Parts: sequence; structure tokens; C-alpha cells
Amino acid sequence: MKKTDLYKNLGLKIDGKLKQAGTPDRFAAGSVLDRKEQRKLDQEKGLIPFAVKLNAQLAGELRALAESRVLGMNELIDELLRKGMAV
Repeated sequence: MKKTDLYKNLGLKIDGKLKQAGTPDRFAAGSVLDRKEQRKLDQEKGLIPFAVKLNAQLAGELRALAESRVLGMNELIDELLRKGMAV
């Protein structure tokens, strides 16, 4: 194996570790859960993934509304869907 191949493999290994590391606590306020833990918590709450495609403008408005009301997107969408279905 050439020396350049060794360095290339080392770089790929470091890249993989960085991608798996996640966001440091200082940026995520210390409450970062891995996917398995998050999925387990969601299942306990009775939540399931539900993907939809929205217009970019509507998605932006929803993000702004969630941010202004200090809610997560999931909570906001849940509230809006429940209100819409109650009519």
C-alpha cells in the first residue's frame, strides 16, 4: 500500500467519526439523544413518523410560527391538525 493510500484511508476514517459524533453539547444545549433513544421515547408517547411534502413558503411560515410560539414543529403541527379536524 502506498503512503498516499494510507493517508487517504486515515482521512476517510476521521470523516466517518466526525459524521457519527453528532453536535457538540455547546450547540445543542446538552440534550442530544441518539436516534435509537429518540425513537424509543417517541414510541412510548405513541408517536409514529408521518412524512408529508409541503410548499416551501408554507413550511417557512410553520417554522416561523413554531419559533415565535416557542414550540417544536411536531407540537405545532399536532395542534394545527387537531384544530383543523375539529371543525
